Amino acid sequence: MADWRNWSGSVVAQPVAVGTPRSTDELRELVAGADRVRITGAGHSFMPLCETDGLLLHLSGMEGEIEVCDDGHSAWVPAGWPIHRLTPALWERGLSLANQGDIDKQAMAGALSTGTHGTGVTLGSISTQALAFRLVLADGSLVDCDATTEPDLFQAARLGLGMIGVMERVKLALQPAYRLKETLRKAPLEEILSQWDDLTARHRHVEFFIFPYADHALLKILDPIEVGDDQTATKDIEAGALQLVSDIAAALPFTAPALQRWLTAAMGPATRAAPAHKIFPSERATLFEEMEYEVPAAAGADALRAAIAEVRRRKFPIIFPLEFRTVAADDIWLSPMHAGPCVSISFHQYARMDWKQPFAAIEAVFAAAGGRPHWAKRHTLTSADVLRLYPNASRWGEARKLADPDAKFMNAHLSDLFAFSL
Repeated sequence: MADWRNWSGSVVAQPVAVGTPRSTDELRELVAGADRVRITGAGHSFMPLCETDGLLLHLSGMEGEIEVCDDGHSAWVPAGWPIHRLTPALWERGLSLANQGDIDKQAMAGALSTGTHGTGVTLGSISTQALAFRLVLADGSLVDCDATTEPDLFQAARLGLGMIGVMERVKLALQPAYRLKETLRKAPLEEILSQWDDLTARHRHVEFFIFPYADHALLKILDPIEVGDDQTATKDIEAGALQLVSDIAAALPFTAPALQRWLTAAMGPATRAAPAHKIFPSERATLFEEMEYEVPAAAGADALRAAIAEVRRRKFPIIFPLEFRTVAADDIWLSPMHAGPCVSISFHQYARMDWKQPFAAIEAVFAAAGGRPHWAKRHTLTSADVLRLYPNASRWGEARKLADPDAKFMNAHLSDLFAFSL
């Protein structure tokens, strides 16, 4: 059996078998007959969530259609569909996701299971958009769950890293189809931070990118608009330029600060407008590793400043910008946003360059600020950390054991991270 690799190439699995079911019955049979099961979508997790020596499932070929519910603002959708397939199909039906991130290659099930999010002070992660699930459990049984039917199973599956069951279908809360206008402009970092509360109050989506050796950031604002001219070219950071400077920095790490300042100087203002699902994603062709922490909103600006200062002090040759976003609070048991509104700070490194040492240093900064990591991105949490950071972790663990008593859906990484639930 050929090796499976994640998007960045840093996670390698050697499954005993790969399953690509076409129907629900076939999926149930595969799950029931396997000793160990993990599920993969686009492989955009940087942690070994999909790693397995058992059965690795791909659900993108599953039969299924979008079923718009009678209320007109929710729909059952195939959980294995990638977001870039789902969103235009919803648009054709006059519907849009309430929010999404800047990568749309993930399977919807993967985005839900890991708490993937976009930006917006009133908008939670994609997991908060789930109203119900149809799950295949470890014994192959099929069960529907929501907030009133099998509520603990539903709550555990809302962000369960694929350890509760296989999502076959999901019912999503949706919005009437809408367009967005994107505005990009460059400004001094401290100016943006001083205006941050006002910016996020006035605009539906606000984020910025800051290279740690630069003083200006690229501010990105998205607002609803009635009409759009369907200009969809990605312009936040030009992909070819980023690949070029990444390769130079990999060969000559000492050039990273100068290259960052050159990239920042090259960024200019731009606007475009189109259906929301064409505006949210940006092309990310240069391979990278990523760590992301969700930091309490009040501590976000200082945590960002501290991270930049640490990069400069240690002279780390980081070539990617940090990304700074907002995420609303939620009530999901394993959500990093469970304790209140957060800012999300993403820290990247080119995949061909050393990332372990700088990630360790910056993770300490974010943890000291009260942060909790994105489950699918690089982190070093232990089982004890999970219990400390997540008040409902034990309750989640009880629901997991009830749904999968033999831990069929866990792998070595997850068994270590959630040892308390075994």
